[in-house]
This record gives sequence, C-alpha cells and structure tokens, in this order.
Amino acid sequence: MPTLELAGVSLGMREALIVLIALVALYMLFVVLRMRHLRRQQVSPPQQEPAPALAAEAGDTDESGPAAPDDEAAPEPDRDDAPLHLGREVLRSGLEQELAQLRDEVDAVRGELAALRADMHHELASLRACQTVSPIYGDAMQLAVSGYDAAAIAERCGIARAEADLVVALAKSQER
Repeated sequence: MPTLELAGVSLGMREALIVLIALVALYMLFVVLRMRHLRRQQVSPPQQEPAPALAAEAGDTDESGPAAPDDEAAPEPDRDDAPLHLGREVLRSGLEQELAQLRDEVDAVRGELAALRADMHHELASLRACQTVSPIYGDAMQLAVSGYDAAAIAERCGIARAEADLVVALAKSQER
C-alpha cells in the first residue's frame, strides 16, 4: 500500500480516507447550521394592517362601507409612530455622543502628532549638525543645537572657549 511520510508521521490510504470523511462531516455540519440561520432570518414579524392611504383607497372604491373603520385606523399609526420616533431620538443621541467622542480622540491624536513632529524636527536638526561638523566637535554641536551656551559647551567637551563660540555660531546659522 502506498504511504506518505510527513514530519515522521506515516499517512496511508486508511488515514487519508478518515480525514476525508471528517472533512465531509464538518462541511455538512456547516451547511446545516447555515440553513438554520437562514431559516431564522426568513421568519418575518407579524403582518401589520394596511397603511391608511391604502385603507382610504379601499374606502373610495367601496362607497357603501361604513366610515367607522377609517376612523379607527387613524389612531394606530400614532401609537406606532411614538416608539419609532423615540427610537430615532435614542439612535441620534447615541450617534451624537459617539461622534463627540471620536472628535475628542482625533484632537488627542493631532496633539500627539504635533509633539512627535516637533521631536522629529529636533532630532533631524541634531543629526544635520553632526553630519556637517568634524567628528571631534560632534558632541559640542549637539549641545549647541540643544541650546547650551559656549561656556557650558567648552567645559563639558574640553575645548577652548573660542572653539565653543564658533560651534554655537555654526549651530545658529544652520537653524535659520
């Protein structure tokens, strides 16, 4: 009998047939569940009486009929319109609240984006300063871009005050 060996597991015709039967059974179960779901959706709400316009048309064709049924049909739409109107109001208020919440979230995201943009510009200025200056003065240039004065830069980097003044002047000229 032919067998297939995958990852140390031997699969023969018997195992393949069992797997095939299991797949067919799962497919049949899926179809049955789908049919039950569709049957539930097809069940419609109870039939309502015809609309007042249709009742008026029926009254126009049959003049011998009493006028009382038309009068009784008028209050029913009022009862049906009230819950419908309330439902629409509840839906509208819910949507307005959700819209306000979404607007607040968008404003928060815009604020975060602005902060990230400012950080990115600061980092970009720092990188540009490092690229245009000799590696010896890289730290001094970063300090100058960060806003340190020449005395602090000279002290921290161990360079002369005149060199620190030049680095600060170079940083200011690159910012413009």
